Amino acid sequence: MARKKKPTSSEILSDIIIKGIEDKKGNEIVKMNLTTVKNSITDYFIICSGTSRTHTEAIASSVEKEVKTAVGINPWHKEGLENAEWILLDYIDVVVHIFQEKSREFYQLEKLWGDAEIKYYNNQ
Repeated sequence: MARKKKPTSSEILSDIIIKGIEDKKGNEIVKMNLTTVKNSITDYFIICSGTSRTHTEAIASSVEKEVKTAVGINPWHKEGLENAEWILLDYIDVVVHIFQEKSREFYQLEKLWGDAEIKYYNNQ
């Protein structure tokens, strides 16, 4: 009988982050598992899109609140809140990328890390 693998702390954190994104109806949520990618900078990338500056800011705020409530930590680093085209929340083992749709289409992070295991959560 196969034993279930116990989730790592970064897997648990990524699930908490995804809940925060889903609470604000983030679009096209993707979880990229980088643990098997040689020389990766983190364990997981979580990528999603918002429809406007207000929407991306709301998603980022929801993620921060959800993580703080669940595990009591703040992001180690934050970027992009000035114009909210691409907001990055760095939790060290999990990095969250919240894009406005046009910016996400332009940067195409999923293609840059194409050798990662990718899980899609919703595609609206």
